[in-house]
Amino acid sequence: MTVGRPRATVAAMAPYRPGKSTAMAADEHGLDAADAVKLSSNENPYPPVASVVEAVAAAAGEVNRYGDHGATELRHALAGWLGVDVAQVVTGCGSVGLLQQLFLSYVDPGDEVVYPWPSFEAYPVDVRITGGVEVAVPLVDHAFDMDSVAAAVTPRTKLVVLANPNNPTGTAVHVDEIRTLVERVPDDVLVVVDEAYREFVTVDLGDPVTDLVPDHPNVVVLRTFSKAYGLAALRTGYGVADPSVAEQVDKVLIPFAVNHLAQKGSLAAIAARDEVQVVIDRLTAERDRVVVALRDGGWEVPDAHANFVWLPLGGRTDEVFPELERQGVVVRPFPGVGIRVTIGTPAENDRFLAALARL
Repeated sequence: MTVGRPRATVAAMAPYRPGKSTAMAADEHGLDAADAVKLSSNENPYPPVASVVEAVAAAAGEVNRYGDHGATELRHALAGWLGVDVAQVVTGCGSVGLLQQLFLSYVDPGDEVVYPWPSFEAYPVDVRITGGVEVAVPLVDHAFDMDSVAAAVTPRTKLVVLANPNNPTGTAVHVDEIRTLVERVPDDVLVVVDEAYREFVTVDLGDPVTDLVPDHPNVVVLRTFSKAYGLAALRTGYGVADPSVAEQVDKVLIPFAVNHLAQKGSLAAIAARDEVQVVIDRLTAERDRVVVALRDGGWEVPDAHANFVWLPLGGRTDEVFPELERQGVVVRPFPGVGIRVTIGTPAENDRFLAALARL
């Protein structure tokens, strides 16, 4: 029995489903959790660089006080790094927190939100939280069909959301394709470019911060320190938007959402980005190795531009993923669609490839 009277949309919705932990998989299959590998949450398998760890540790003695609600120092550092005015910079509890702030700021009940699908599973959650209407545009060959996305926009549309690279398929589009879409939609529709995995892209896709935002005030670009910078547990997201959009988004920022440790760690990460790039290069090289190994093994794999690979198994998904888990390899299944596998350390990736080969 449900206590109280929850909103009908919330009562009917499924919660966001995070990647399964090794402990959960071990309990389900009778495994030793210490012997399992977690490749289910697109985490960086390596710890942050030493200077970032030191900055967080030094700030730990200050957690009796609230951090700066506006993350002022961090916003100025981001503005200088990205070459934008500080009034264009927003911060939030991960890029997913900023996504929710955008929905809360712009989506009224009955408003439409357009996005390609399958994509990031938080999008439909935010639609339901705000009472919006989901308009999911099917992918074509695991990638965006931009003509169909543009055609799906109606007078009821408030947001168009593009995960680029897309999660879970890892495919990506060039900024020129996004520009064509932006030019086809009304100026009062926000086009949100969700770039949580941008740092892992090794081809030239352009940069929406410099190539789109200056000429199109309705474009919002979101990024995060969670993935490439290895700060998933600290939850720092940031975005670049027109100052008028940033003002609205800041109104619904939960007080002190970017905590003190997150701010200090993110500032240190910006300063250490050359060191971080070495780690990113290691991961993208591993990703490319895994893609080649999968294709050599006869598996269909689309081009990968993030820190994961996508196995579009369709109906075989529900057969393959539990077998991988029984071998101690925890991946992220999308029932009836495919399996997303995070790039881990070389040993973890070899463990995945060996387990898959045994199937």
